[in-house]
Amino acid sequence: MAQVVINLDAEAVRRLKLRAIRKSVSLERELRTILTQAARADRTRFGQLAAAFRRKLAGRKHSDSTRLIRADRDR
Repeated sequence: MAQVVINLDAEAVRRLKLRAIRKSVSLERELRTILTQAARADRTRFGQLAAAFRRKLAGRKHSDSTRLIRADRDR
């Protein structure tokens, strides 16, 4: 397991401690839960957006963008 060290303002820490107390868990466990859920949500959301984009482009013919990229780089 990796370790992350961050500095938070005192008010944020106070609110997070209260949140942990309400759930009857330690501050560390609550922070771990929050960060893990946030990381999963980003990954899930990306997958959903990518799938929607693939559906939107399904059946379309796509041009080779190599010449466009080369022209842009050569500017």
